[in-house]
Amino acid sequence: MIVWRDGDYVELDERRSAVAIGVFDGLHRGHQQVIARARELANVHGTRLAVVTFYPHPAFTVHPDRAPVAIGTLAQRLDGFERLGVELVRVLHFDEQLALESAPSFVDRVLVHDLRAADVVVGEDFRYGHDRAGTVATLTVAGLAEDFRVHALALAGDGHRWSSTAIRQSVTAADLERATAILGRAFTLRGAVEHGDARGRELGFATANLRVDEGVLCPPAGVYAASVRTPDGRWWCGAVSIGRRPQFYEDGETLVEAHLVDFVGDLYGASIDVAFLRRLRDQVRFDSVQDLIAQMERDVAESREVFAISPPATWTLLG
Repeated sequence: MIVWRDGDYVELDERRSAVAIGVFDGLHRGHQQVIARARELANVHGTRLAVVTFYPHPAFTVHPDRAPVAIGTLAQRLDGFERLGVELVRVLHFDEQLALESAPSFVDRVLVHDLRAADVVVGEDFRYGHDRAGTVATLTVAGLAEDFRVHALALAGDGHRWSSTAIRQSVTAADLERATAILGRAFTLRGAVEHGDARGRELGFATANLRVDEGVLCPPAGVYAASVRTPDGRWWCGAVSIGRRPQFYEDGETLVEAHLVDFVGDLYGASIDVAFLRRLRDQVRFDSVQDLIAQMERDVAESREVFAISPPATWTLLG
């Protein structure tokens, strides 16, 4: 898959493109349907399957006071595009210059010049250009002039609209079942493993301390059953703690600590994925360290049970 960022020199073949456009934050089931429609058109017409995505979220530039947290990293989004068979991703850095670009200029520069669009697929509420002046109607008119077809998909859902906002609300409330239903897979944090104070190892439960990018969505404090993917692609049963470790600190920093059941090895500096399967309990302070260890043993046992019944499809994109 070719990833084309601003300033890159990319030489493409002569094929035209079927283009899906959107922020695609979270790449949920509604987003996947937009890309799937573009893929169908690419297969029918023998064109290239391309995606246009914006990073960071436009609100960070246009309304920074209302900017949402990201549902994962850009790298996770790109991985998702590749799994969905996308051949080319045009990543547009959303800064003040892009925010000021007119709707006609955006069409000419990105869709006509860069991607040679033959088909463009968007959601029915798609807006583009300065002050969001561009609409599906104006895009359709532009397509008639520039020889590309516009396909606007109705907003989808299973009783409620699939949306990035709904995912943020669900994860924040620790409603992992709802988040999974919208995403089509378990909500997943990606981060690098960094050194901690080895407190878990001292208790007999070594943990991978995850450094999560600032501004990325994270579940609330608690203990979770999870699946953890290591750099070799293998998924391990995980028991994950998010919080300030009240047993040892009254006011520590919030940590994401993943115990990989039966794992032996060194993950320091590696990037891992933590897919959240079920919330097990709150963070609490126990009467003794031995009581804490006994509870951690129960957490691991319950995590094993959840992991054993969680289908692999929970961890992969649908589409």
